[in-house]
Amino acid sequence: MHEGMARSVVLQGAHRCERCELPPRWCICAAQRAEACPLHVDVLQHALEAHRPSSTGNLIPRVVEGARVHLYRRERPLAPSEIVRAEASELWILHPHGEPLPGRDLAAEAASGRKLQVLLLDASWAQAGGMLAQVQSWGRRVRLPMAGKSRYALRAQNGDGRFSTFEALLFLLDARGEAEAARRLRLQFELHVYAGLCSRGRKLEAEAYLAESPVREAFPELILEFARKRPNFEAFERAGTKSSNGGRSDAAGDGAGGPGSRREQT
Repeated sequence: MHEGMARSVVLQGAHRCERCELPPRWCICAAQRAEACPLHVDVLQHALEAHRPSSTGNLIPRVVEGARVHLYRRERPLAPSEIVRAEASELWILHPHGEPLPGRDLAAEAASGRKLQVLLLDASWAQAGGMLAQVQSWGRRVRLPMAGKSRYALRAQNGDGRFSTFEALLFLLDARGEAEAARRLRLQFELHVYAGLCSRGRKLEAEAYLAESPVREAFPELILEFARKRPNFEAFERAGTKSSNGGRSDAAGDGAGGPGSRREQT
């Protein structure tokens, strides 16, 4: 478990935590932890996703033990040895155009003692096609039984059956009967989404999201801390600058990135 808040960095003019990539007011590092996973998890991430704080591809290596992220650039093809794990029993590449989810042979899994490896494509639907073409010969292309409404409220999902990269992992764990692993990781995912809504000032959406989430019960102290009003230190700094120039500014209210603030990179 990562205790406390990591030091903040400046990202496109806004201070953000170096680790969780959220404004310090909404840092969730105190609750984030690397959870054990019954799968080897790898993410092939399009270069355009790499610097988006809302990307769940960036969240995966923070909360899934042993997970890795590989950056995809069309001009720099990856080699199989960079992704395929020799210690894995098999590589599954998740994609809607793959074969139906294979059944499990628990006896064979126990006998081999090797975990399945899954490769998740973190990109837009248009980008994922080119990424798949580069890696599809390395493993087994598999599609998941994904249905229902996405809980990824940070970006608009384009129609029914469209889910985030992290949700694809949750669907896979549930489909393979790994309910406890899915439950623990779902907590980390929904905390990420809730804090992201708060950081964008989408207060009503955040409250509605929290009402349907197990996050409040799982992280009660952090949720109470989020609810506590803090001075807007960035506004105070701006006020001090204006005062030194003979200007005037009033500064108070929620912290940087709180309700009413829309300065963020998605």
